[in-house]
Amino acid sequence: MIVWLMEILREYFPPLRVFRYVSFRIIAAILTAMAISFVMHPWFIRRLQSRQIGQVVRKDGPESHFSKAGTPTMGGSLVLFALAMPTLLWTELSNIYVWAALGVTVTFGVIGFIDDYLKLRYRNSKGLPGRYKLLFQVLISTGVMLAIFAHTDFSCELHLPFASASKFHLTLPTYIFIPFAVIAITGYSNAVNLTDGLDGLAIGPVMVACATFLILAYAGGTVLVVPDVLPSGAIDYHDFNIAAYLHLPHVAGISELAIFAASIIGAGAGFLWYNSYPAQVFMGDVGSLALGGAIGMLAVLTKNELISLIICGLFVVEALSVVMQTTSFKLTGKRVFRMAPIHHHFEKLGWQEPKIVVRFWLISIMLSLIGLLSLKVR
Repeated sequence: MIVWLMEILREYFPPLRVFRYVSFRIIAAILTAMAISFVMHPWFIRRLQSRQIGQVVRKDGPESHFSKAGTPTMGGSLVLFALAMPTLLWTELSNIYVWAALGVTVTFGVIGFIDDYLKLRYRNSKGLPGRYKLLFQVLISTGVMLAIFAHTDFSCELHLPFASASKFHLTLPTYIFIPFAVIAITGYSNAVNLTDGLDGLAIGPVMVACATFLILAYAGGTVLVVPDVLPSGAIDYHDFNIAAYLHLPHVAGISELAIFAASIIGAGAGFLWYNSYPAQVFMGDVGSLALGGAIGMLAVLTKNELISLIICGLFVVEALSVVMQTTSFKLTGKRVFRMAPIHHHFEKLGWQEPKIVVRFWLISIMLSLIGLLSLKVR
């Protein structure tokens, strides 16, 4: 929105052309999201408290969590608002990838909102049955991917981590790639949801992953205009394709998603201020399902589906721990972990909550750095 307005006004005031640069708008989006989040959170928490919208704790969960019952939840609603506004303000609104990512994020948030509402309404931790959540997620993500293929020349290529995108890739048929993308989007959505079990545990790795995808989106979609000084002293300009230089998959227009990722980082920073131990507000499914869907969309749209397994490795492990626990118990009657997801296993071992959170954050940072290492290894 602001980009469109500044494009009109720059004819009268040329310095306004700075608003055209993605790098400028990335910083502006982070600051805008942080400002919204920091300013509105105290009021939002008071509103949740006045309406008695408090956390419902699992009866079979760690005993240390019983004291958290009643803590304001559904804080993800404000996170969604704080990331949506800067996205709408600072991105090119004609960009379909922005609308696709934001659409999945918001609609997944609606699913999470219904889940949280049912938990509060009936005072239990079950909420919306899992099969319905999964069904709605699959339908939404399938619809969005079909829309992308209908309106763009989006590639069905899969690119190998640490390998040149131009030399090593696998091209899938559309009817296989779309289900693959849907699995990635819904998988990350539910993986983040499973990770959201301790104060600050989910939002930290979400911000780290988004910072990584911000770099990948910017590099994968930006073509710079670079000046060259000719022997005659004249200045010539040529295009410099960052993706081609780094052997990354190039998707025209995908750099706008760097602003979307920046908005999540800013909104997450404001939320973390109040969600850090001991939390004053919880994210709820409205936030975790939405942010997980956003990460899934960033992975798919930037063509980093496979390397996202490393970047988002913490979420992958959390989800796998639940799958392993459930499968083992059904087949053998025995549990692999003392409790799943795996962060609860460490709680049962006696680790303090802040120690688990910080150590998981460090693992997330390390995995993201390994993912960024591919920029040079390629």
